[in-house]
Amino acid sequence: MSALDWERDGRSWPNRQHSRFIEADGLNFHYQRMGAGPVILLLHGTGASTHSWHGVMPSLARRFAVIAPDLPLHTFTGGEPVSRRAAMPGMVRALAALLDALKIRPAAIAGHSAGAAIALEMARTGVVAETAPIIGFNPALTPFPGAAAQVFPGLAKLLLLNPFVPKIFSGLSKFAGDPERFLERSTGSRTDPVSLRCYTALFANSHHTRGALAMMAHWDLETFSKSLDQITNPVQLIHSRGDLAVPLGSVEGAAARLPNARLDVWDDLGHLAHEEAPERAAQAIADFVSEQVQGAST
Repeated sequence: MSALDWERDGRSWPNRQHSRFIEADGLNFHYQRMGAGPVILLLHGTGASTHSWHGVMPSLARRFAVIAPDLPLHTFTGGEPVSRRAAMPGMVRALAALLDALKIRPAAIAGHSAGAAIALEMARTGVVAETAPIIGFNPALTPFPGAAAQVFPGLAKLLLLNPFVPKIFSGLSKFAGDPERFLERSTGSRTDPVSLRCYTALFANSHHTRGALAMMAHWDLETFSKSLDQITNPVQLIHSRGDLAVPLGSVEGAAARLPNARLDVWDDLGHLAHEEAPERAAQAIADFVSEQVQGAST
C-alpha cells in the first residue's frame, strides 16, 4: 500500500483548513498552524499524527501561534523507514530543518509519549533555547522495564525487515474492526470519535505502520535517558494513573533526573490524556508557558 494521500485520505482530516506542506530535510512535511503570538510546537507520539492535537490546538490558538507537524515516517509527511530517519537524532535533525524552513524558533514545545522525548532532545541539543519550557504528556523517556528493554527493539527490527508484516498488521486492523477496543486495551484511554476515525485510517495503512515500526526499532531510550541531567530547561511532566503504556514509576524516575522538572499526575485518564481532556491539556500548556515567561521577565 502507498503512503496516505492528502487529497484522498486527508479530505476530512481534523483542522484541515489549517494544514500546510513545506520541504525540509528532503521531506515534504505536513503541518498545521493556527493562532498568533509566541510559537508553541506540538509533537505527537509514535504511530499518531497531527490529529492527536486536534482538540488542543484551537484552545491554545486563542493566545499562541500553534504548530503541529506529522513526524517523519508518519501519515502525510512520510519518508523512507531507515535508521537516519527513524532514530531520535534523525527526528530532531528533520524537525530542526522544518523550523529553519518556517523561519521560527518555538517559545515552548509540548510533546506526547515519544514526542516528549524528542522535545527534550531538541532542548538538550540547542534546537530551542535553554529557557524554553517543555511540557511532556505521558512521556516515554526511559526504557521498558526488565527484559522488554532488550527484546522489544530487536523484535521491531525483525518485523521491519519483513515487507509483509506492516501489511499484515494493517489487514488485521481492518478485519478486527474494533480500533476503539484496541486503543483502550493498549493505552487505557477512550478517545473521541474524530481521533478514533483518524486512528482507524492510520492502522489500516501499511506505509504508516511501517514507519511506526521503524521508529520503535531504532529508538534508543537507554542512551537518551542517561542525558536527562543535561537538560536544564523548565519541564512540566504530566502523567495519568490509568496509562497502560508507560508506567508511572518510569516518569517519576525521569522527573527526578531532570534538573528543573516537576510532575503532575492526573486521575481517571489513560495514555492519550491530551485527547481525552483537550481543554485541560491546553490549559496546562498555557499556564506553564505563561508562568515561565512571567518568571523570566521578573
